[in-house]
Amino acid sequence: MSGLLAGRSALVTGGGSGIGRATCLAMAREGARVTVSDLPGAGAEETVALVRAAGGEAHAVHADVTQPDQVAAMVQAALAAYGPLHCAFNNAGIAAMHVGAGGQRMGDISLQSWERMLAVNLTGVFLCMAQEIAAMERSGGGAIVNIASVAGLVGLPGSNAYVVAKHGVVGLTRAAAIDHAAAGIRVNAVCPGYIDTPMITEAMARRGEQILGTVPLRRLGQAEEIAQAVVFLCSDRAAFMTGAAMPVDGGYTTV
Repeated sequence: MSGLLAGRSALVTGGGSGIGRATCLAMAREGARVTVSDLPGAGAEETVALVRAAGGEAHAVHADVTQPDQVAAMVQAALAAYGPLHCAFNNAGIAAMHVGAGGQRMGDISLQSWERMLAVNLTGVFLCMAQEIAAMERSGGGAIVNIASVAGLVGLPGSNAYVVAKHGVVGLTRAAAIDHAAAGIRVNAVCPGYIDTPMITEAMARRGEQILGTVPLRRLGQAEEIAQAVVFLCSDRAAFMTGAAMPVDGGYTTV
């Protein structure tokens, strides 16, 4: 199969739905063999089935990115299936509503909600990167893309722990890019704006017009549009990019 990622192996966390699923499909179309990781459930296997139905190659693993032993086993499963790891997209994440903190101010959020948000959205990225970098160093390099957000570039009201975690992802990305450039490992972040996935359904129902009013292009982004940015950052077309935090946000951060 030819394409931007032909002959390469890729690992995608949170690959069972939304942006993760779209990225698995896009990577496979571009020739990658994809390890689809997600929490236990049907999501990862459903993504694999979609990849295979489209003529691509993929397999599923289950892992909680907050658990170091599961992250290590996930990366080992990717290596066992497809050999050296060339690309990784650390996409697994949660929103404020998932920790019961939607709309809360910094002074109101519970310690439990705060710790859960950082465990998944920041420490989870760190744990994945540590294993991926070790694997890539052994095989001569690779490309890592981390899921950040416009919330990693600017502040958002009522999303305090999420904003902190995503700013942390941008910082991790830049630090790792510097530390591992000599090993041939590029590390970048993609910063989606408001994307049409289940994560935003509730917010759109409450204040859809307000949200769209902050986006110069006056629409939600599509998961496929983020997927294409990730494919680009993993490909040789981005060979001189590392440490970047790329907004894909319809102009949100320009306002």
